[in-house]
Amino acid sequence: MAGSSLPVTWRIPSVEFPGGARVREALCVCYGGIDSYDFHGLETVQCMVERRPGGEKGVQWMQAYRGDNFWTALREGVWPRRLMNAALCRSHTLTPARAGFNDVFPSDDDMRRLVKDPVAYRYEHADGVKCTVLLMHGLIRDFNFAAEIEGMREPFSTQMYLPMPDGRTTLASFFSPLVNGMEKMFLSGKPTYPIERTLLTTGLTAAGVDSLYRNQQRVATPHLAIRYLPTRESTFERR
Repeated sequence: MAGSSLPVTWRIPSVEFPGGARVREALCVCYGGIDSYDFHGLETVQCMVERRPGGEKGVQWMQAYRGDNFWTALREGVWPRRLMNAALCRSHTLTPARAGFNDVFPSDDDMRRLVKDPVAYRYEHADGVKCTVLLMHGLIRDFNFAAEIEGMREPFSTQMYLPMPDGRTTLASFFSPLVNGMEKMFLSGKPTYPIERTLLTTGLTAAGVDSLYRNQQRVATPHLAIRYLPTRESTFERR
């Protein structure tokens, strides 16, 4: 149960990922560094895509992109631009692309100027679903999700909302639903949501770092053949 608070925090809009939805692609645009906030981006994606038909079936490979390779991959369409834009449109912290204007969507040149060390994790599940996590520190400071779902004309998208402390004595309130899930486990003796999710995303984080270490080569992940079913309803905070 010691996973990220992203799957259980508030969502804007407050939407449930439809159970049994057939996912084509999924993506998270977020911020932060490797071997830290990348874990939270992976949990953001996983708490959604685990709800596809048959639940989770594991991940077969991972590849990381960093620096110039990131921008080349973006230009060549390695991940869907449509999903990236849909996720960015959910951000509340998108850095203005021009001085004095706050409604100009950033161009590739703007993003390259603002994001000094971009990182992408691209990976494929055993059933063929591909996912991407984009760490774009300098462009945004929140976590935003988008997915292509069969039967939906527009991408399904939302923001995992993390209300920050007010700078005095209050704690980060997004930890409250995380602790609530732990309390329910202590009382019932059963996990409140799948512990396999955290096992899988921990392995994905390690695979992403390994790919970076191996000059951003694709890394096979046969050890991540982790299968599980999601809870009937997502456990995110709805109040």
